[in-house]
Amino acid sequence: MKLLLKLGLGLEFLVLLPIILGYFYRNNSLYYGNRCTNLKSFRFVALMVIFTGFCVVFGSLLHYMLPRKRASEGVVVVNEETQNAAQESQNDIEIANASSATKKHRISATADSNNNSSSSSSNNVVTGKEGENHSISASIAEVPIMTLGNSNQTDIDEDLHSRQLAVYGRETMRRLFASNILVSGMQGLGAEIAKNLILAGVKSVTLHDEGTVELWDLSSNFVFSDNDIGKNRALASVQKLQELNNAVVLSTLTSKLTKEQLSDFQAVVFTDISLDKAIEFDDFCHNHQPAISFIKAEVRGLFGSVFCDFGPEFTVVDVDGEDPHTGIIASISNDNPALVSCVDDERLEFQDGDLVVFSEVHGMTELNDGKPRKIKSARPYSFTLEEDTTNYGTYVKGGIVTQVKQPKVLNFKPLREALEDPGDFLLSDFSKFDRPPPLHLAFQALDKFVSELGRFPVAGSEEDAQKLISVATNINESLGDGRVEDINTKLLRHFAFGARAVLNPMAAMFGGIVGQEVVKACSGKFHPLYQFFYFDSVESLPTEPLDSTEFKPINSRYDAQISVFGAKLQKKLEDAKVFIVGSGALGCEFLKNVALMGVSCGNQGKLTITDDDVIEKSNLSRQFLFRDWNIGQAKSTVAASAATSINPRLNIEALQNRVGPETENVFDDTFWENITCVINALDNVNARLYVDQRCLYFQKPLLESGTLGAKCNTQMVIPHLTENYGASRDPPEKQAPMCTVHSFPHNIDHCLTWARSEFEGLLEKTPAEVNAYLSNPVEYTTSMANAGDAQARDNLERVLECLDKEKCEIFQDCITWARLKFEDYFSNRVKQLIFTFPEDAATSTGAPFWSAPKRFPHPLQFSSADPSHLHFVMAASILRAETFGIPIPDWTNNPKMLAEAVDKVMVPDFLPKKDAKILTDEKATTLSTASVDDAAVINDLIIKLEQCRKNLPSGFRLKPIQFEKVCIFILV
Repeated sequence: MKLLLKLGLGLEFLVLLPIILGYFYRNNSLYYGNRCTNLKSFRFVALMVIFTGFCVVFGSLLHYMLPRKRASEGVVVVNEETQNAAQESQNDIEIANASSATKKHRISATADSNNNSSSSSSNNVVTGKEGENHSISASIAEVPIMTLGNSNQTDIDEDLHSRQLAVYGRETMRRLFASNILVSGMQGLGAEIAKNLILAGVKSVTLHDEGTVELWDLSSNFVFSDNDIGKNRALASVQKLQELNNAVVLSTLTSKLTKEQLSDFQAVVFTDISLDKAIEFDDFCHNHQPAISFIKAEVRGLFGSVFCDFGPEFTVVDVDGEDPHTGIIASISNDNPALVSCVDDERLEFQDGDLVVFSEVHGMTELNDGKPRKIKSARPYSFTLEEDTTNYGTYVKGGIVTQVKQPKVLNFKPLREALEDPGDFLLSDFSKFDRPPPLHLAFQALDKFVSELGRFPVAGSEEDAQKLISVATNINESLGDGRVEDINTKLLRHFAFGARAVLNPMAAMFGGIVGQEVVKACSGKFHPLYQFFYFDSVESLPTEPLDSTEFKPINSRYDAQISVFGAKLQKKLEDAKVFIVGSGALGCEFLKNVALMGVSCGNQGKLTITDDDVIEKSNLSRQFLFRDWNIGQAKSTVAASAATSINPRLNIEALQNRVGPETENVFDDTFWENITCVINALDNVNARLYVDQRCLYFQKPLLESGTLGAKCNTQMVIPHLTENYGASRDPPEKQAPMCTVHSFPHNIDHCLTWARSEFEGLLEKTPAEVNAYLSNPVEYTTSMANAGDAQARDNLERVLECLDKEKCEIFQDCITWARLKFEDYFSNRVKQLIFTFPEDAATSTGAPFWSAPKRFPHPLQFSSADPSHLHFVMAASILRAETFGIPIPDWTNNPKMLAEAVDKVMVPDFLPKKDAKILTDEKATTLSTASVDDAAVINDLIIKLEQCRKNLPSGFRLKPIQFEKVCIFILV
């Protein structure tokens, strides 16, 4: 039970406060105003910074969840013969016909780690949920795979998936949990895609690969080690990937795929497949009923491509994933077309062509019919309504306008058609707008080169490069009017040199992109990639010409990188001295990437990572180097240990120091002068600015980045070439007036600010004040008497209230306190507000008091049958009990028994005060009001406190509760 106290119920208590407050103010459109810095493009001169930079942000997009249990209990290798025998003995539960709209998937959960080998190319490995062990003959079961829109799934563990719920929403999560995915090709790219999908929590992932692990693979695949060389790639990957999330069923296929096998999946991803085979498989997926989402992705050196085909008619349920935008109406004209103006405290986010609905409009009530209406001429605080309101009623006051999000149907072309008519390419860099057409040719030419010669072009071979250019030229000439004017032979030469290499940064970047596309395919959330995406980073290549011998393999795990960048640059990476600040979500990704690249793995190299935080359960949802058995340990130490397991040659030192002015004795001038570059993996602006200033002073390259849900930003700070991080700053956020937050909120930010303030006041500051008083009563009361102001009086009143009138001794007292808090917050305060300012109240100038943005409130009537009401009381009472050290009975989890206890509470009738003072001055910074008799009141309070203290047991103290550092999300 106590695990629920601080994190789970603390979050629920804080979340429920603004929900209920927003509800009785009838603000049904709860939203956040999030901003994200645009991606900046620079010419890269510090290869290490670039090489990690462009991959990490994208590679971390899907790291949101990990399971309750982490330890994999092993896997069994089951040969095809044994499986067939098991199938024959289970005819009554055989998989349904592949043509059925509701498909079946056979799942078996077994464990025997001693049999993990790759002796047969036809072997299958199946691992189970939560590490369960069953025999193969007794564990075969039919589980229906949900198609898009079918979300009949078990309840979501909100403690586990809170980060994803905030981004995706409940219905999207349920669709995701019902999806079965195939990932074919387990080199670096396939491993990254599988990792992201497993962390995201899909129902099952099947790993397919017919090849074996080579030394070449160790620089791109984080699950491979020296011991895996010679083993089948899929079999070598499955056990370590299973550790990421035991709630996902993992299985393997090691023989050739057939089209019919694809029927078992909602989405299939191919990372190493010939073009002819891809066309064959895509035709099957495109014409299947329902369509199977097909993704073909590959990375070749510093080049990458993605192709998506989600079927002839794919419905995007939510194009951008944002909450519907809203605005508070200030006026509506009786015109054709009508002009709608909104209050100017927040910019409107509407665009021309958007559909909106109106509600709560007074006067022009014709608009309250719920009918979506199209807008045009959208401006920051107004828009034109495509409707004649000349004969409508005259607008009086009030009104909310809310965006109506419309689903979008996309008609994907199959691969065979899209190759000839690719349409518009998705651009990642507008300085390279001419790159996609020649890259479209390059990947087709490479496929033909490999099919004819049975190998990739040799790195540094001019002969092979010219052959590839010739093939691309022939393909281009065959296109007739659709041919590319400039095939860019220099670009194709770079492409040929690195075509065999799968580089870790490219794999990490495209692993994040493709993982997100799979989520889109399974859920219909966010607009998918339509249909080709090409990317290159040739600016990362060395500027000086290199001899062909530089690219020759040296029997090293870094041979793939050497084939692209040369041996000299690899040596520089290995001898680099890197400083990573932070080992959270991004920090884990950075560590994985630099370990695979060989950064700081040489005799002269050193990687220093620091983080003063310890691992908490909430971290496990996205910081993939950690497991649940690491909870309570230092983040940097655990992350460093995990990184050395990826590459034992990594020279790393883990520190637990915060980087700031107070630790300049640790991170002194000598430390900064010896660094090659700095990588920020921080979660707050002040720390970023400090590190940026140190890098600026010591002239060190800095990689700065951050993520926000499915959004990201990255900035490369290169001395004497780019601006530094602190050179451009967002303007300070506009703070809402105190009166708005406490009495007149009109958006969710106001509700959240108020809720956080109440949480800290009730559960942290007041108990701390009580303890300060009880620790030294004389000194505390003397300081309050000397202060003699309104703040001192408020402190003493809160302490006395906590120890006297609101003192809790048994859990029923906590329930009573919570129930009365509900009545105070959501009923009495509102009744007092509308008593003081009735709906027809006017200002001193005669204008209506309740005019935009103020919204007339309505008190709530408590009902124990309302889950939100009951959850508020439950969360508040348990937190109160934790503060007073009162045992929490098990029956609090039983809604019926809790409701009975709540209904026993006697709630006094409310009588409004005629002389109540409600703050309306927007310039006021505090709610406390001074009075001439503060000193007399303080003396009286001190006397009462002393009498109250005598009745307390010896050593009595309260337990302040700090709000945990968690993500707040609203589910509506």
